[in-house]
Amino acid sequence: MNEFVVYILLSSSSGKTYTGMTSDLITRFHFHNSKSTKGYTLRYRPWTVIHVEFFKSKKEALIREKELKSGKGRNWLRLNILPNYF
Repeated sequence: MNEFVVYILLSSSSGKTYTGMTSDLITRFHFHNSKSTKGYTLRYRPWTVIHVEFFKSKKEALIREKELKSGKGRNWLRLNILPNYF
């Protein structure tokens, strides 16, 4: 049975964050840091994984990813996760 991961990346050079969802975090992380040739994450390399949450279903993971990308979720990230890195 696959597990799904919602993850948050931090670009230490810019202070930007990126939230995503995958079933293979290691491969996805390498893609963000070295294999991608276009897109948002290319501009702010290198990335560090700063938060992960595991889910048994893709549906649950997608719901959480959407929550974290909302204003309320970004505020939660700013108050609870980012202080550990700045």
